[in-house]
Amino acid sequence: MDSVAIDATLFAQLDPPLLAGSGCAECDVVVFPAANRCPGCAGVDVVRQALPGLGTVWTWTRQSFAPKPPFEAPASGFEPFVVGYVDLGSVLVESRIVGEVAIGDQVELCLLDVSDAEFTFAFAKVPSERVSS
Repeated sequence: MDSVAIDATLFAQLDPPLLAGSGCAECDVVVFPAANRCPGCAGVDVVRQALPGLGTVWTWTRQSFAPKPPFEAPASGFEPFVVGYVDLGSVLVESRIVGEVAIGDQVELCLLDVSDAEFTFAFAKVPSERVSS
């Protein structure tokens, strides 16, 4: 069985993966996840748009204890993980971050299995040889 997105509306496309946000035509606010109404001006002239797949770690922390439900720890038990905000230029996205990072590191969107049947999004550090200046 192929896995599916935990929420297909989070993605503009999967290959390569890009998140779906929305931009307001009235005040230029961009949000993630996509919304039908602008949280900045309450306008309804919003357009769904693909967000950049590359960003910068704005801040991060380590989740050292299991979150409350509906989080389900794997059968092997809970393992700490990194979460943070990634600056995509027009919007900050809260996300799981794969591996070790520092504030200012360049990261790229990736897919993260949450079970044998589902995946979600995360960001991972861009290898130093691929970092753009």
